Amino acid sequence: MKKLLLVLSVMSLASFRATADDSLVNFDGGIGVDPVSGITSNAPALNVVRGIPPGGFPWVIKRLRADVQVDGQIHVDGRGLLLSGGNVLGTNGGQKVMALLFCGTPGANGSLGTATAHSSDPAGVPLEMNGDFRIDDFLTPTPPAPCENPVLLIATPGVHHWFAAGIPDLQEANPGRER
Repeated sequence: MKKLLLVLSVMSLASFRATADDSLVNFDGGIGVDPVSGITSNAPALNVVRGIPPGGFPWVIKRLRADVQVDGQIHVDGRGLLLSGGNVLGTNGGQKVMALLFCGTPGANGSLGTATAHSSDPAGVPLEMNGDFRIDDFLTPTPPAPCENPVLLIATPGVHHWFAAGIPDLQEANPGRER
């Protein structure tokens, strides 16, 4: 009986390690969009990231966590994604969202460059009234491993306007570094 328990314990540890090694990139924290990134030639410059324009109003996000596996499986947990301007301040704007992961070198002025785009279900998921959402899906196409210069955008389905961006988890990328 002791041998059986030892074997089961070792097998469960081995499966945990395999799961941890399957991680491609993680994000811990989020940044809500500010539609304007600055002023150029006396006009506002849109905050375009990897070719994706911003939503028309500013947004805030209370919390964002995302894990992407090497097989393209993505889990995103977002909290409090709400409009922070205009007459619809503090609401979800009736929006649906999806995840867009970009890997590779960006171009100039917010263009895609040589980066590749990988998306969750294009139908998206609805934001709850308080701005919470969950995405459990597989990215298509499957992202490359490694995913260089990762950027995660939470965007609208269809024409894609981004509302929030994930902050890469540097602790995950540098396990010896303290927070």
